[in-house]
Parts: sequence; structure tokens; C-alpha cells
Amino acid sequence: MSLKFINISKPRTFLSTIAILLCVTQSNAQTTENKPFSPSQDYKTWSIGIHSGILSQANVFDIGLDFENLEYNVGYGAYIRKYFSPNFALQAEYLGGKVAGNIYENYFKTDIKWSGSLTGHFTLANINWRHRKAFLKPYLSAGAGYMNYKPFTVVNDTAYNYGDTKGMFIPVGLGMKVRLTDALNLDLGYRMNFTRSDGFDGAKTGKRDAFSYSHIGLELALGSKSKPFLGNSNPVTEIVNAQELRYDELYNEMQAQLKAQEESFAKREQQLIEENNKVKSQIERLYADFADEDGDGVPNRFDKCPDTPKGVQVDGSGCPLPEVKAPIIQQIYVTEEDKKIVAEAIKNLEFDLGKATIRPSSFESLNKVAILLIEKNFSLKLAGHTDNTGSAEVNMRLSKNRAEAVKSYLVSKGANPSRIEAVGYGHTQPIVSNNTEEGRQKNRRVEFTLY
Repeated sequence: MSLKFINISKPRTFLSTIAILLCVTQSNAQTTENKPFSPSQDYKTWSIGIHSGILSQANVFDIGLDFENLEYNVGYGAYIRKYFSPNFALQAEYLGGKVAGNIYENYFKTDIKWSGSLTGHFTLANINWRHRKAFLKPYLSAGAGYMNYKPFTVVNDTAYNYGDTKGMFIPVGLGMKVRLTDALNLDLGYRMNFTRSDGFDGAKTGKRDAFSYSHIGLELALGSKSKPFLGNSNPVTEIVNAQELRYDELYNEMQAQLKAQEESFAKREQQLIEENNKVKSQIERLYADFADEDGDGVPNRFDKCPDTPKGVQVDGSGCPLPEVKAPIIQQIYVTEEDKKIVAEAIKNLEFDLGKATIRPSSFESLNKVAILLIEKNFSLKLAGHTDNTGSAEVNMRLSKNRAEAVKSYLVSKGANPSRIEAVGYGHTQPIVSNNTEEGRQKNRRVEFTLY
């Protein structure tokens, strides 16, 4: 797989938003802390965030790759998060952007007009080697979402616009939060988004698509300045900071609290193990579904010819494509007699004044051109021209319509329409000066090019 180019847009808006959040969090920055194991109502439990990053079909699992050359485009989003503990939060999120790629002359672009998801956010640890306050916080996330996207595909020079499409997707990710202040975190993450259909990129291959999102963002806590942020709290730190309590009272309280906390940690650890095993099992099933033992690009699940030799071109079912023989090119020669027929048609061609209607006096010579095209299978280019009288827009339309009128007449006489090209140039290509009536008459013409 080769990557074509990276398209980064709208960075200024994102940076401006970051600057605003930094100003807001400075005004909200507090050093207040609670007693160990304070109830959740003593904390800020809500936060909002923004993020931006790279959207692409390229992903660590190589899932849903229907195009070889994948673009890297900007994605952007925002979320609101509710913390139930320092380790767990529910997050409602919006994500938008574009995913695109191409293979040879085929191309796709999918605009994610909007998406909404609800995910569980699991903070795995609060890490700092020098200070009591948590600094690095690795996390996992998983959930479900619904999105509105618009695929656009070009296949063999034919464009397919599928319009607005809606569907479910499953976001699964990991990342690291970096504490900047008590109320502000830097968020670095990577997420896989597994769609529930195979039409996300407009290519109907029978396998579901996926796309990745690598992002950087900011998380800002909401709530009273007097309360600490639950997402940045650390129970162990709060215990150490409560040493001013009398040792006897602290010891008795800690015995009961630590026991409850140990039970909670043990239960939470078991839950995390079960959830991790569930995610691992899902990933293993996905990997098995998309394994490709013969390396022909078609997963075993859909491969009807599983032992295809390496390097052999295959179709969508994994079977070798039939050998394509080079076409026999027939030489075409234009004789002097052929040229005379075309010259006579040009000489006799007349239209009604200011219109694209061919006068009957031109039909006889045009009939001879039609017979020539049919018998000798020639190709013909018709180029319409006008003088400079009138506006450029009107002249361009008139020249095009006259060329199309000649084409339509020849086709009506049996000529192959695929071998006739009709174009209009307006008054952009005069052959003489337009300053005289005679010159303007010569410039009002339809040129025939036989080949």
C-alpha cells in the first residue's frame, strides 16, 4: 500500500479554539483538593473537549482497504463527558471530516457530514514520577455511534454520487491524557471506527469498511472553582495531603476506606479483565474474518479460489482473471477524394441567421459525409466558430449548438455518434480579422477534421 498525499485544512480555526480554552482554564485554575474518598458531588464531574486530527482508511489492522492510495484528511470533533469515578466516564461525541483514496483511475471521497457516538472512557492509571498530582493518564474507549455520510466514487471515468447515507459504527480506541492544569488535559488518541456496511467508500466489495482517527485535543472541566476535577483526582494523593488529620482518626478511617477501596479496585480490575478479554476476542474474530492466506487481496471468507498462485490478478471472488489479448488496430487512411467530400460539405454548409438550424441546401453534401463515415468508419471532429458580433457567452453557445446540429444530422443518417466529436469555440479562434463583413463571414464556420 502506498500513500498518495496529505490534505490538512482549517488548522487556524482549531488553534484559535485551543487558545480560547487555555484562557478559560487559567481563569478556572484552582489548587483545591478534597478529603480522601470524598463523594462525587464534591468534585467537578462534567467536562467538555475539542479535538482535531487525521482521518484515513489506513489503519493498524488493514481492515476495509478497497483503494491502494489513501489520503490523510483533517477530522474534527467535540464531546461532553460525565465522570462517575477517576477511572470511568461516559462520553457523548460529535465527529466530522472526510475520508478519501484512489486506485489507478478509480477514486472515492466520503464526507462525514456528522456523527454521534456514546462511549465508555476507561482511565487505566494516573502516572507521575516527580509530583503527587497525576500527569500521564493512559485510557481505553469503546462504544457505539450513528453517522450521516456522503460517498462519492469515480470508477472507470464514471462518477457515482450515492447521496446522504446513514448507518451505525463502532468506535474503539486508546490514548493518553496529559495534565496541563487542575482543570485542563491534553488528549492524544487513536481510534478505529468499524462501520456496519461495505458502502462507506462507495465500493461494494462484500466486506465491511473501517477508518481510523488519530487526534490531539483539549479537555476542560466544568463546574465550581472551589471543587477539584474528578478526572484529574488521585485518591492516593488525597490521602497524603490529608496528613493534618489526627493520626488515630486517620488510621481508623483509612482502615475502613482502604478495605472498601480494595474491594472496589478488585471488582473494577475483574471488570477490566473481562472487558479486555471481550475486546481481544472481538479483534481476533475480525482478524480471522479478514485473513488472506494466498495473498491475493481477497479474504479467505470470500475467496472462491483459495490457492491462487502469487502475483496472479484475481477478480472480486479471488479467482484468476481471464487473459486479455491486445486489440488489433486497423489502419485508417484518408484519401484526397475523401478530403474533397468534406471540403464540399464545409463550403455548402449554411445555417439560418443567428440560429443552429441547417438549411436544406446543405443536406446533399452532408449526406455524402455521412456515407463516408459509415463505409470507412472514420472519426470526425466538428469545431463551431463565430465572429465577434454579440457577447462571448452567446457566441460560445451558438458555435457549440451548430456543431451539435451537424453531428445530430450525420447521426440521423446512420453515422456512429461515438466517432463524432462536437465542440464550440465561439469567437476565440478567428482565421481572419473581424473588422470587415467579409472577414466576419469567413469566421462564421464549422470546421470538419476527418481522421
